[in-house]
Order: sequence, then structure tokens, then C-alpha cells
Amino acid sequence: MTHDALGRPTVHALLADGTTVCIRQARPGDHEQLRGFYEEMSPENLRLRFFGISRRAGEMAADRACAAPHPGYRALVAETLGRIVGLAEYDTSGTGTVADISIAVADGLHHRGVGTLLVEHLVSAARTEGITMFTADALSENREVLRLFADLGLRTVRRFEGPETRCTLALDQSEGYLSATEERGRAADVASLEPLLRPDAVAVVGAGRTAGSVGRAILHHLRSGGFTRRLFAVNPAATTILGVPSYPSVSALPRTPDLVVVAVPAAAVPATAEECGKAGVRALLVITAGLDADHARDLMTLCRTYGMRLVGPNCLGVSNTDPALSLDATFAADHPSPGTAGVAVQSGGVGIALLDGMSRLGIGVSSFVSLGDKFDVSGNDMLQWWESDHRTDLALLHLESFGNPRAFSRTARRVTRRMPVLTVDAGRTDAGRRAAASHTAAAATRTMTRGALFTQAGITATRSVGELLEAAALMHAQPLPVGARVAIVTNAGGAGVLAADACAEAGLSLSAPTPQLIDDLLAVLPEGAAAGNPVDATAAVTEEQLADCVDRIMRHGGFNAVLVALVPTAVAEATGDDLTRALTRAPARRNKPVVVVRLEQALPVELLPATDGGAIPSYAEPQAAARALAHAAHRAAWLARPVGTVPVLDDVDTERAHAVAEVYLDGHPDGGWLEPRVCAELLSCYGIPQSPWAWAETEDDAVLAADRLRGADGRVVMKGHWPGLVHKSVEHAIHLDLRGDSQIRAAFRDLETRFAGRLTGVVLQPLADRGTELFAGVVQDEVFGPLVLFGLGGTATEILADHAARLAPLTDDDVHDLITSPRCAPLLFGADGAGPVDLEGLEQLLLRLSRMASDLPQLAEADFNPVLATPGRVTVLDARVRLLPRRPQDPYLRRLR
Repeated sequence: MTHDALGRPTVHALLADGTTVCIRQARPGDHEQLRGFYEEMSPENLRLRFFGISRRAGEMAADRACAAPHPGYRALVAETLGRIVGLAEYDTSGTGTVADISIAVADGLHHRGVGTLLVEHLVSAARTEGITMFTADALSENREVLRLFADLGLRTVRRFEGPETRCTLALDQSEGYLSATEERGRAADVASLEPLLRPDAVAVVGAGRTAGSVGRAILHHLRSGGFTRRLFAVNPAATTILGVPSYPSVSALPRTPDLVVVAVPAAAVPATAEECGKAGVRALLVITAGLDADHARDLMTLCRTYGMRLVGPNCLGVSNTDPALSLDATFAADHPSPGTAGVAVQSGGVGIALLDGMSRLGIGVSSFVSLGDKFDVSGNDMLQWWESDHRTDLALLHLESFGNPRAFSRTARRVTRRMPVLTVDAGRTDAGRRAAASHTAAAATRTMTRGALFTQAGITATRSVGELLEAAALMHAQPLPVGARVAIVTNAGGAGVLAADACAEAGLSLSAPTPQLIDDLLAVLPEGAAAGNPVDATAAVTEEQLADCVDRIMRHGGFNAVLVALVPTAVAEATGDDLTRALTRAPARRNKPVVVVRLEQALPVELLPATDGGAIPSYAEPQAAARALAHAAHRAAWLARPVGTVPVLDDVDTERAHAVAEVYLDGHPDGGWLEPRVCAELLSCYGIPQSPWAWAETEDDAVLAADRLRGADGRVVMKGHWPGLVHKSVEHAIHLDLRGDSQIRAAFRDLETRFAGRLTGVVLQPLADRGTELFAGVVQDEVFGPLVLFGLGGTATEILADHAARLAPLTDDDVHDLITSPRCAPLLFGADGAGPVDLEGLEQLLLRLSRMASDLPQLAEADFNPVLATPGRVTVLDARVRLLPRRPQDPYLRRLR
């Protein structure tokens, strides 16, 4: 998002045909252009807009849109190349929560999604102002606008009133609206990438006449790779380069290229981009590195102004191996092999490694994009392209940063249902993380945040390029296991032990075979074989015996996968190749995955061709095979789960919560930690259960409060408070197990003495019953959004670090994962003999915490520690909340970065 000269937001977004439009607020300087906008409108469109042919109505609409802003009114314009092509308005007319809307689109630009995009942005703006409903009147014959309303995905009611139709649209952010918006965005995104990944004409700017330049290398790759469409070079000093016709400038080309590859010095990039934009180029691939801030800003401005999609700068290039195109605009050493894996990377080095790995495995590449500095085209774009290209069945990503993780997560959740999406989890360390201000912030490492994103989206996250290739080989070549039970077969006992250790360490299960299966296996194996798990087939096993053994295990229902560990021996007649052939000749095994470990294998992973046209993954190390099986089992489990839903919560007062936050921030413009009374009020807006408490600022008030709070045993807790206090136990600002007035007075005087000048009051609570102390919190990540954390609580929560995390808003499945993932989970289900805690209450607490974080962008941190869980209830004993002055942003609003 950029801003105009007055600081107002200016957003660029994609229309249905993939072209770019600027969405911004109307301003006084638009008056003459808006009057012209209506004057140029055909009589028929004027009639449909104003229910009559009235040029005066257009003048009044222009006057209203350009007048000084007033509460309850918003006017947005759509603009391309400085020309206004659409206007949409809403006006509450003083009603507060209901607004009337109107839309106008320039002649010749209908059916391209201008009106729909404007309405989506109006919906987002209206929600931030508390508007809950739009109404609109249209002539019943105006099918276009009625279809626009019907297709938005909002709950819409129509009422026919003679020649007019009254439409009412509810602005709740339902899943239906998000899905409809998402689908429009996907279609527009894919259309915008066509000039980049399926260009009819490509020009290379910066290809030199002598060897050594990157531009020349890319031109050579395009030509030698067999690019099937038109290819040009741009060089004022040559008429041909490498047999490709060369022209002095982009504007001098015989036809406008769809894609221009820019490999010129950094200072010349903006001028080249401007020339391309003026010529009508639709996509830029900027190889050049080293752009300073001014050059980078100018490049992005030009791309947005002229509607060009941009890959780079500082990148390796792009490829599309479709034989009808054969586009290889990279300077990698070799051409990528055609195949079915889509690859997108930020690091060129990682890109080369993945291209080589995919080629070596025989999987090949459908399309490859080196994102570089990722000014525009992102991993989210590429996921949507692969979802639609009908060639890709495996997606590989290497992303060092995320522009919009929540939009990425929604896209990935959809795409991973159709194909495996694997990533190298780069940037896992906490180097450079800000100092933690609470338990929540301390626990919310970048590793945990990225892990939550990948887990919820169903993405297979690996720790290295090698591990990614290991998992990709298995998921490409073999069916997924429906569980984690693995049978190991080996011809050498030591190899079996190594494989068993590797499987156990990867979280796989090595259950024992049944007596019936043991008898079946011993009947076909050589004398001296042991039919446990691992199955030791001995060095004397033959090809036929090994094949029969594996077949019988595959038919048995007790195992989900088979790992065969082989070593070459001189004992049997069968060679290592013979034994391997036993595994690759039987198509019947395809219902479960089979992997091979060959300790003498030179390459880390290979795909061995099978007789049915498939392949068997072969690994040099048992750890690699086990990791790949574990990743495949996790994917299968994720696919088997139902798609989670965000439950509807009762007794949530979002409007009051916003008011509490606004009142606090009005008095504390820089934000801060809420004092106990305000914190309790905010939690009550979401029905979050809190222990009874009272506030006292004097010794006498503390005694009176304790009298009201004492339970049957008469014991209370006193906690000191002052602005900024987070860890009471660290500061020794808490007294436990207080009985009688004298102890209350002594405790108050102690806090008052030790924290003189800081103490503003104390909180008193009844001493809590015994139970399991837990921790729940949320931290608002500026990139990823709100992250909810849960785990073991108490004073050692940071030391034990027994936490799980998920990104909000939480679904019912996310909550289940949060509760069952920490190591302390067995305690919650009664492993200590005390019986299960109130699991439903725990689920409600996490859902309400998630809702609070999703509703309030101002919520920077929330820290509930301890949360006491007993069989009867769940109660927050201590809560801290920090607010910051942040404006809400709609993460799902269609816009380019």
C-alpha cells in the first residue's frame, strides 16, 4: 500500500483480465475529471445509473464525491494511467450502521471487474467504521449490477418494487464472502501472470555483443532452450546478437513484447521500466541487483502505474518447460528438465540446487521462478499459478519472508488439498528478535510462528534442501501412508538396527508383527531369519524370497509403509541389484509406500524405475528415508482431517471491546499495559473466566476487600501493581496464603515500603484451589498477525518452554491441536490420576482469546499466567494485556503489495 501527497492510502489491485487498477479515495482535484467521466457516459448507462438520462445528476455525483469528507460517507475511484474509470460511494445518511451504495463504471470497461473491486474495498472500509449493512436501488432491468451484488458472496436479499429492485447486503465477513473474493483474486492473479510465464514475445534488454554479460547468457538460454515464440534483443550497438534480431530500444521493436528481461546497470533500471511501461509491456523480469532505495521505489511506482507484473530484482530468472513454449529466461548452468514440480525461491543458489535435484531425480520442473528481492510476484502468486496450470502436481518453495502470511495461508490451505507443498524453513533462528516483554512474547519465537503457519496450511516444512528433495521424491513416486506404522526388512541386522533407530527418532511406530504374519514370513525366508520388526531376512535372502516377504507385509493390515534396508554381501547368489529389482517389479505394492535404504549408494536420494512405470525412492541413509516417511505420514493425516471451522461464540461484545481500547488509547497515545480494572473489563467483553478479585489503594481498603473475597478457608492472595509491571513473581510483588486482617495489613505495608513511589494499588483474590497451572497468551506479529500460544504455566513457563502455537483466528481443529501438542497434554486428560480437566472450558478460553486478538488489532500482547484448570472449570488467575495504537487492516482485501 502506498499513499498520496496527503497521506491517504492508495491501493493497486488486479482486475479480472489481469490488468492493474489503482483504488483510492476521491479528492477535490478529481472534480473536473469526474464530471467528464459522467459526460462521456452513454445515455443508456446514465439511465441505468440515475434512473433517467440526466447529465445534471452526473454533475451532482461528481460534486458530492469531491466535497470535503464527512462522517458516514466514502467515495472511492478506480484509476488507470491517471484516468478515472470507476466510482463507488456509500452514505449512511445519519443512520450509523446502514449505508446506501452506488457504483458507476466507464463505458468500455464493463465486465472487467472494476465495479466488483470497488465494492470489495467499500465493504472493507465500511466494516472499520462499524457499518453492518449496505442497501442499493437498481432498475430491475440492470442485470449487470444485480449480478454484481449476487456474486459478491455477501448475504443478499432482493425486494422488487415495480421497475426497481431493492438489494440489502449484510457485511459480516462470512466464509462464503472470503471464498468468493479469494476465487476472484485467484482468477485475476493467474491472468496477470500469463504475460510473465506464457509470453508470446520476449525481449532481453542488456544483452551484450561479447561473452560475459548476464543479459547475453539469458538470451543464449532462451535461444538454445528452443523458445517457440518471438524473441528480440535490445541493444543500440547491434543488429543481431547470437542470431537474435536486435533493436535500439523497446519502442523500436516490431511488436510489443509481453515480457521484458532487464539486465542493465542498477541506475538504468527505472528508465528501462518506464520505456517498457509506455510501450505497453505487461511483465518485467529484473535480473539486476544493487538497486538503492530511490531506484527501488521508482521501479515499483512505474510497475504499478503501467500495470506491469514484476519478478525480482536481483534474481536468477524464470522458466516454463511447457513444450509448446520452452521458456528458459535464466542464467543457470543447464536448462531445467521438463516435469511436474513447480519451484519458487528467493535465493538463486537454492534455486539452482532445486533445479539440479529435480532433474537428477527425473521429476523435472513445470515452471520455475526466482523471486529475488520479491518486490511484486510472490510465493502466493506462484501457488495460484500452479493450482491452475494443469501441469504441476508438486510445489516446492524457498521463502525467506512473507508479504501477507494470512492470505498465503488461505491460498496454501486450498492448494495443499490438491498437491503437496514443500518448503525449506529458512530463517528459523531468533537472531535480531526484539526483547520479550512478557511470557507470551518470550515464547513467540519466529520458528514457532512460521511453524504455526506451515502446520495450519498443511505445508511440509523441511530444514534443508536435501531434506526437501528426500520428501519430494517419496511424495512424487509413492502413495501416502495412512498411518505411521512402519515395517523394516533388511538383509543385515546392523542395518536394521540403524533403520529402527531412525524411524523411532522420526516419530514413526515400529509395532511387532502378529503371530500369523510371523509364521507367513518365516515360511518364505531363509533358515535363520528372524521375523520381528525389523525383519532380518539374512544375507542369504534371494530376490524371490525378498519380494515374497515384502508382498506379505504389504498385504497385512498392521503396517502402513515398508522400509527395506539393503547392504551388498557375498553370501547369497542374489546381488544388490537383484534385491533392488525385487522391490521395483511388483505394481501391487502401490497401495502403500515402499522405500529403500542402500548404504553404499553414492547419491543421497535416487528414484529407481519400477516395472509398472512408477519409481521407488532409494536413500543412502536410513535417517533420510525415515524423515521422508514421517513427512508423508503427516501430510496424509492432515488431508484426512476435516476442514476446520471458526465456531460462533456467545456473549461476545465486540463493540464494547473496541470502546474500551479506544478510551484507553485516547488517554495513553503511546499504548501500554492495561491496569487491572481495564484489563478485567476487556476480558469480560469476551466472556473470559476470571478469578474473583478486588482492587485496593489503601491498607483499610485491602482489609475490606479481603473480607469480601475470603472463601471457606479464609485465605487470600495480594498482588502489587504499578504501570509496566509484568512479572510479579520476579519482582517479589506478591503475597500468598494471607489469613486475617493483621496479615493483610502487614502484606500491604510491605509492598508499599518496598515499592514506594511506584505502587499504585493492589489486587486481592481468594487463594486458588489445586489444579494444573497452564499458560495462554497471544502476541500480535506485525507480519503474521495474532499468534495464540498455549502450554504449561506457572513461574517456570519460559524455562520449560512447553508451548504450542497457532495463528488466529483459531478453528475448532486448531484448538484441539493446541491442547494436545504440548508435552503436558497427558495431564489435561487425567494421566496423573486426578481425572481430565474441563476440556470444553479450555477450548472456550482459547477460542475467546483468539476472537479478542482477531477483533482488536491494537492488542499487542495478552498474557494469561497462570490459568488454573480443574475438572470443574478453567479460570484465569492473572492476566496482562498490552495495547498499542494500531489501525485495523483487512488481510484478505484484494490488493497488490
